[in-house]
Amino acid sequence: MASKLKIIPLGGLGEIGKNMTAYQYGSDIVVVDCGMGFPDEEMYGIDMVIPDVTYLKENAKKIRAIVLTHGHEDHIGALPYVLQELSAPIYTTRLTAGLVKIKLAEFGLLEKVKIVTMEAGESFRAGCMEVELIHVNHSIADAVAVALHTPLGVVIQTGDFKIDVTPVQGGIADIARFGQLGKEGVLCLLSDSTNIERPGHSESESRVGEGFEKLFSGCDKRIIITTFASNVHRIQQIVNIAARHKRKVGITGRSMENIIKVSQELGYIDIPAGVLIDMDKIKNYPRSKLCIICTGSQGESMSALYRMAFSGHKQVEIDAGDRVIISASAIPGNELTITRVIDELFSKGAEVCYDKFYDLHVSGHACQEELKMMIALTRPRFFIPVHGERRMLCRHAELARGMGIDPKNIVVSDIGHVIELTKKTIRENGTVTAGKVLVDGTSVGDVGSVVLRDRKHLADEGMVVAVVTVSSEDGSVISGPDIVTRGFVYVKESDKLLDELRRIVLESIDACARKHITDWAGIKGRVKQDLSGYLYKQTRRSPMILPVIMEV
Repeated sequence: MASKLKIIPLGGLGEIGKNMTAYQYGSDIVVVDCGMGFPDEEMYGIDMVIPDVTYLKENAKKIRAIVLTHGHEDHIGALPYVLQELSAPIYTTRLTAGLVKIKLAEFGLLEKVKIVTMEAGESFRAGCMEVELIHVNHSIADAVAVALHTPLGVVIQTGDFKIDVTPVQGGIADIARFGQLGKEGVLCLLSDSTNIERPGHSESESRVGEGFEKLFSGCDKRIIITTFASNVHRIQQIVNIAARHKRKVGITGRSMENIIKVSQELGYIDIPAGVLIDMDKIKNYPRSKLCIICTGSQGESMSALYRMAFSGHKQVEIDAGDRVIISASAIPGNELTITRVIDELFSKGAEVCYDKFYDLHVSGHACQEELKMMIALTRPRFFIPVHGERRMLCRHAELARGMGIDPKNIVVSDIGHVIELTKKTIRENGTVTAGKVLVDGTSVGDVGSVVLRDRKHLADEGMVVAVVTVSSEDGSVISGPDIVTRGFVYVKESDKLLDELRRIVLESIDACARKHITDWAGIKGRVKQDLSGYLYKQTRRSPMILPVIMEV
């Protein structure tokens, strides 16, 4: 039997999103989470980013389970793509399982994947490891931490967590179980680093309800609220407050409709009879008696709120009779899109309430004091900060040192690095293939660095296409050159420049003929080189140049 436990992060370190960690002992692998990430501003046209699972494909027969900590996209979003290449049973809690089933059904995978539904506090066997789920608080119901009971000892991965002493539903995180495991001995703790830069404690979700109550009281306008669709506790608070104020509730936005449907079926949301109405019926009620819950808290271009703001929603037209409440904070990178939507709502006369001026959002992640508490409860021998950008991981490592963990027992790692544990040592030892796989429509992994570089080039500089037809007998020009530009110059205003480009193409082809260059690659290369040099000299710009030579 192997004497070392390998921890292999395949996502979620040095980045926000695409969380995925593999635990391997001997011939058994347990994978925790399978998330997606959002594309950055350099990834033109990319829909999402998923982990590279080459290592898991190479060791597919060893995978005993995929364990999901909760139902957020950065922890489950890559499943439909990964499960097309791997076969492994999924273990998770009821709400997360419900959301995963919707996702897999869209890809035609639901019948092919075994999903085992569990409750927090339960355990199952995965090869030589026993996997235990521990209840934690987060901004979605049914979130759990994972304790792996390995032959070397217990390893705890917290998942996304906070400690909320006044939660809306589900009770406080099971700190007693963390404390019990700490007394028995925890080999290693992998802990959420998202809010390491925030001092103190995270605020309770129940505080948001108090903010809603103030905005509903005495309001004679139609109330439109957007929040994260997955935050069923917040949606429950909105429904309860709307019902108390005798308002009907309409739901719009595909993800919001799906999650509320699943949450109702599983008992996570209780909507009083007669409160929920079809969106087509909202015109039958006075505005002062309506509350609409919608998607769009991040300014997404296809979301319900975005369509309302830009007059593209079928049932809702925004005007001065609306109070719009944005109950979310911006995910890094989304600030500009959210601001654009807020500005458009203001321009239509709506009253817009957002987090900078109202108590409308609290984080689902632990702040410094809760992170200290997790370390104090579990008392781990080894510590690995996870779920965060590099600065967050380093700050979390500092906090762990301050809590008395020996610096040599703390590893700040990166995706693809293999972390090896024995009962007495921890170290990085080698790497596996890891990185970003880009999803563009139905294309998975086909868009690589070269394509992205070309897309960036096109976006920054534009494109010039030179089309010319030559004789197959003597190489003389029969027609053209025709110059086509996209994103470079407006043709009608640049006739002189285009005439010069045509002249340069003809001179390049003549030069090739004089030097007896007859292969098309050589001719195209000369045309491209000459056009590129001239354009940079004249415009200080370097558009993508595509010579097209046709032979007749």
